[in-house]
Amino acid sequence: MTAIYLIGLREGLEITLVVSILVAFLVKSDRKPLLRWVWAGVAVAAVLSIGFAALLQFGVARLSFTHQELFEAVASIVAVVFVTWMIFWMRRMARHMGRELRGRMEDAIAVGPLAIVGVAFLAVVREGLETSILFYAAAQGTTDSARPLIGISLGLLTAIVLGWLLYLSALRINLSRFFAWTGALLVLVAAGILKYGVHDLQEAGILPGLNTTAFDISSAWPPGTWYAELLRGMVNFTPAPTVLETIAWLAYGIPVLVIFLWPSRPSRSKRSEASSRPTEPAPAPAAS
Repeated sequence: MTAIYLIGLREGLEITLVVSILVAFLVKSDRKPLLRWVWAGVAVAAVLSIGFAALLQFGVARLSFTHQELFEAVASIVAVVFVTWMIFWMRRMARHMGRELRGRMEDAIAVGPLAIVGVAFLAVVREGLETSILFYAAAQGTTDSARPLIGISLGLLTAIVLGWLLYLSALRINLSRFFAWTGALLVLVAAGILKYGVHDLQEAGILPGLNTTAFDISSAWPPGTWYAELLRGMVNFTPAPTVLETIAWLAYGIPVLVIFLWPSRPSRSKRSEASSRPTEPAPAPAAS
């Protein structure tokens, strides 16, 4: 439930920030009557995302065991791709998101109400569909169907509260640092999802080595303890993983985490601005 809560919090805060930027733009520009079109787009995106999540959950249940395992493996790999793209995209675009959304909304206002609905819908539905896929992939293997729902609900509610407080300027947090920390944690979560996908491919008979374990610490790893459940939920740690599962976790988790945490270089525009700034004249040498 912890990993799913983190997914709900991270994705929910992105959605809340997008919506708050659009709402604040219309309020500050004295266009409050247009807010209903924004909320209409948000509502349609939310319904579509929830429907997509339900379709994933109930549609897969009708498949055979082999097809279920294969579908869950594909969903896990797609979820890992989405997570990787999302965290690097947010790190690059977080500072320019507000300006880009305001520009799109200004263009949509000139077109008409349906364009406003479209801007809000497209801004939210991408994050909503990503959340549905990530939720489905992260919830695989859980024996209690209520915990994933509780985790995603609590994450989204926390994100809504944080977004509302940010909108009211009652809470100021360092969003860059927040997305950096949650992005690093999501890399570990994605590594666990990939490991689960590899296990599904092995169970479906696509990959070999289902009975070839890398190590086995089952005797020293009590399965019911809180730390065992926390590690299993966050990074899909199991006491007896297969060799391919271990290789997949390490091959993805370590290099992606290093690249994500590596300090980004300043853009060319910033370097050109810095080089074009006039330099102060050097002080004249003192007379001897």
